[in-house]
Amino acid sequence: MKKATIILAAVALAACAGVDHKVDSKGQVKGVIDQQPVASSYVEAIGIGASDPTLPTETQRKALARDAAIVKAQYEMLSMVKGVEIEGGVTVERALEKDSTLEARLKEVIRGAEILKTEFTSDHGAVVTMRLPKKRLEQMMAVKFK
Repeated sequence: MKKATIILAAVALAACAGVDHKVDSKGQVKGVIDQQPVASSYVEAIGIGASDPTLPTETQRKALARDAAIVKAQYEMLSMVKGVEIEGGVTVERALEKDSTLEARLKEVIRGAEILKTEFTSDHGAVVTMRLPKKRLEQMMAVKFK
């Protein structure tokens, strides 16, 4: 019984770990952002976005900054995925050159990436952390990663 309680507590603590903060307590983007973009079972990307500071409301500035950060994170994720090797020793980028439908499937999968965290800066900018399971990428693209 004690062993089960300890295991459940460990799982609960691991689930609470979450995503590292990219914005410090003063609302500034950290000077150094550690990333592990291609982790064991996920591809993770961050995007930093800003908006027009002359917009009339804080909500508008934050919303546009978040949208910009999402687009940037998607672009970063696409760049990372293009460099991943698939079976046969070919990169995704090379495979895209040979199969025009593969690019459309890849972009669709990236648009559906999970937004793990959105952080706002003191100047109404945004930092978005996104991730995508490698298995989902493999299934949607009909490829197998090395």
